[in-house]
Amino acid sequence: MVPSSAPRSEFDVQPYSALLQMADVVSRRRDSAQAFLESEELLGAYFSASRVGLCILDAGFRYLAINQTLAEMNGLSADAHLGKSVREILGDIAELVEPQLKKIFETRQPVLNLEISFMLPTRTEPGHWIAHCIPLKNAAGEVTQIGAVVVEITELKRLQESLRDVSETLRLEKKRQHVMMEVGRLLIAKSDVQQAFPQISAYLRRILRQEYAALAIHDEKSGQLVRQAIDFPLRKGPAPPGEINPVGDPRGKALLDREPQIFTKSEMQGYSAGSADYLLAEGMQSLCCVPLLRPTGPLGVLVLGSTRPDAFKTDDLVLLNQVAAQMAIALENARIAREIELLRNRLDQDKCHLEGGTHPQAHFEEIIGESPILRHALNEVAIVAASDATVMILGETGTGKGLIAHSIHRNSNRRDRSFITLHCAAIPTGLLESELFGHEKGAFTGAVTQKVGRLELADKGTLFLDEIGEIPLELQPKLLRVLQDHEFERLGGTRTIKVDLRLISATNRDLARSVAEKEFRSDLFYRLNVFPIRMPSLRERREDIPLLVRYFVQKFSHQMSRGIESISSDIMSALVNWHWPGNVRELENFIERSVILSDGTALLAPLADLQAEISSFAEDSLEGTERELIIRVLRATAGMVSGPTGAARRLGMKRTTLQSKMQRLGITRRDYTNRRPQ
Repeated sequence: MVPSSAPRSEFDVQPYSALLQMADVVSRRRDSAQAFLESEELLGAYFSASRVGLCILDAGFRYLAINQTLAEMNGLSADAHLGKSVREILGDIAELVEPQLKKIFETRQPVLNLEISFMLPTRTEPGHWIAHCIPLKNAAGEVTQIGAVVVEITELKRLQESLRDVSETLRLEKKRQHVMMEVGRLLIAKSDVQQAFPQISAYLRRILRQEYAALAIHDEKSGQLVRQAIDFPLRKGPAPPGEINPVGDPRGKALLDREPQIFTKSEMQGYSAGSADYLLAEGMQSLCCVPLLRPTGPLGVLVLGSTRPDAFKTDDLVLLNQVAAQMAIALENARIAREIELLRNRLDQDKCHLEGGTHPQAHFEEIIGESPILRHALNEVAIVAASDATVMILGETGTGKGLIAHSIHRNSNRRDRSFITLHCAAIPTGLLESELFGHEKGAFTGAVTQKVGRLELADKGTLFLDEIGEIPLELQPKLLRVLQDHEFERLGGTRTIKVDLRLISATNRDLARSVAEKEFRSDLFYRLNVFPIRMPSLRERREDIPLLVRYFVQKFSHQMSRGIESISSDIMSALVNWHWPGNVRELENFIERSVILSDGTALLAPLADLQAEISSFAEDSLEGTERELIIRVLRATAGMVSGPTGAARRLGMKRTTLQSKMQRLGITRRDYTNRRPQ
């Protein structure tokens, strides 16, 4: 009820003017009823009687006259009003009206624009009215009655409230649209959702006023929800746990049900211990969990928390679903971008590593030779190629172990996938782990980008580890894990990477001896030595040397545009009888040098170079034999040089002579102390 001293609008002025005229009529007429009728006819000229109620009250606030409109407003007939007081008709509303009526008698001044909102006894919902009350004087000028004009504005109020609701809804919707635009603009500028999350939370806080916001991503391998970002500036305790088991957790319920969920404090308390303990300890009384959905499945959950009860409404889910959808798209785009970058890096590295990279050994179009010992090795290749068994290729340097590895791959079920080569002896020990397993950005000084290792590049294909015996002991357990479990982690990384590859290794070392001398792990050796293939040396298949010589002569003659048509029998005989310590590689290099020196149609081979190598080889062989003999005796004597049972006595030389030979041959304690005395 809001009284006012003057009309507020034209709507109010017309009844007010009519009341003045009615007051004048009544003051000049003793018959109040007749005056009331005349005034009602007068008011009809200004306002329809169906919209304006009229009445006259005496000093006891009893109805002396009332028109039908006001009677209907009050829910009773006009006759039922006459002689009754305002309190009897209106009930408790009289407590609001009577003080104003008394004021008119006391001050003899009208009360205009009296707003009244109340529930009438005859109605089921509140109504709203505006009343204009003026004093009515008798012939002596005394105020004996009050005339009232009452206009019901219930519908107008409803309309105003509806307009306010619509206006508030539009304002809130505009604010939400602004937040959506800001979030979209932010995710376009920052493709990393984790980095953009604090700003996204700040945008949402403008509307939802949450204190806690977090983003958890679903890890498909572990099945856990892994927290990726958090915005909780008012945090009191330590950081929340990084992983969440979605089973029996409110956040997991939203993920598994694939629809947003709103939880009260009591509902959070109803979950098993540990699920929402952190949030409850921080004072959260409301929780809203919105899944990040894509056609491929749920990616994670957006979690908002508030210390206010019932902080989140159903209407808020429209905005949160839209924000979650944008975040899901950004996350999926980032994942696709990472996969494209990974494939691009793999493609770039495949250009270097595919088919052995620079082909240090595979200069052959095919394997040349018809000797029984070579045929036996090739038969073993044909047997094992169709399987996925791990193969170890044994043989001296230059025997074509890399070529055999290529043949196994080309005849296997993985022939259409990558063949990745890693020469273990050609890479420094400090870089071998990174080259084999890869590394994450920042894993060590100089690791400015992520690197995909050879193991990952060989996924679904074949990995060829040449000179496997050169892998240091500290890396061997990691390689063993790959062979056993088919998984590993990049250097500096925590994510386990699964690989499906076939491993082929090669070595010119005696790995069995290295195992006995504790220089190579026995468990790794047994894993590698599933199917050994021994490549024969060239001196073991001398019948293949003429075929190889003719092949290399044709190859280099074509490359150098030389017309070499013949090879003398003396040269061929010398080549067949040479022991070729470097095997096929040495033969290839010698023929290339011979073609360069030949300026006619006959091959001119520098056989004198072989004689010089023979002398050097003999000297090296003698020294090698002597060194092995001394080491063997030292091992038998447990390193004792002098004395009746010492190595010098057994070798028949003086102690000083033996020590001098040991120094010249580079024999150290390590060479003879790794075995028990015999």
